[in-house]
Amino acid sequence: MATIKQVAHEAGVSVATVSRVLNDKGYVHQDTRKAVLKAIEDLDYNPNSVARSLFKKTSNTIGLLIPDITNPFFPQLVRAVEDVMYPKGYTTILFNSDENIQHELDYLKGMTSKYIDGFIIVSNTLKWEHLAPLNVPVVALDRHIDNKIASVTIDNYESSRRALEFLVDRGCKRIAHLAGPSHVFTSGERRRAYQDFMNEEGLDSIIQQGAYELQSGMLNTMQLLTKDKQIDAIFAGNDVMAIGALKAAAKLGIKVPKELSVMGFDGVEWGTAVTPELTTMQQPIYQIGKKAAEMLLKRLENPKVSAEHVRLNAELTIRQSTI
Repeated sequence: MATIKQVAHEAGVSVATVSRVLNDKGYVHQDTRKAVLKAIEDLDYNPNSVARSLFKKTSNTIGLLIPDITNPFFPQLVRAVEDVMYPKGYTTILFNSDENIQHELDYLKGMTSKYIDGFIIVSNTLKWEHLAPLNVPVVALDRHIDNKIASVTIDNYESSRRALEFLVDRGCKRIAHLAGPSHVFTSGERRRAYQDFMNEEGLDSIIQQGAYELQSGMLNTMQLLTKDKQIDAIFAGNDVMAIGALKAAAKLGIKVPKELSVMGFDGVEWGTAVTPELTTMQQPIYQIGKKAAEMLLKRLENPKVSAEHVRLNAELTIRQSTI
């Protein structure tokens, strides 16, 4: 493996001159620069990224913190972030927090000590006081953290109301809600919309507390449908739970959508891989991740830019699980 000293010797210059070329700092004559670049190519020299990060106090690396990599919503976000950051020369390091604040704090501390350049964060537990000391740009994704931190989110409340309006317009009257985790902001907004809407329509609220998981979605739906055979629709807090509801209906011999309508939320790719295909409130998942990455790039170029809060819209995608 070639060293910087060998590059300098090959080009007939000093190590300091090679360093100026590598870091694009300081004046170097064009002919000298060409000689250094040729020596780098001839020797297949690869600068030590760790050493360079220690010298420059940057690493061309960003951190992406998500709560659950097994939830198919998040890999689609990760793909979008990487598609934006990689062409700009940044490596994305992924961290799965399991919604554990100590894990999140340890991750942030460890990555900051390695001169990471910025963070994109999906968290229900981190607050401004945890992030302010980082001294690097931060963008909150999917969930709003603080007005001082840039964010990209969805209007979960209004989108949920539109989903419920669709079910009522199709004649559904006894609609149950599979609620997501109580501590998750998106779940809370979807549950709040359900309760408000059902109250306004004079319909009974039927809520089963659960998690953003397929197995709990299936078991909770089986419990609901066994206890209340009049339920004619399920509004699930996310697509994974809705797919669990489809499995529950199949196990109980309930026909979807003839006897039961099922509505999800998110628009993950799994929704088209099941039978019947899932009707859902489709989030622009790729666009959410892309926008967050673009906002982080803007802050990396100008850390003093004011916090921007972007709210995108979910769209009703009608498939086979509703009448």
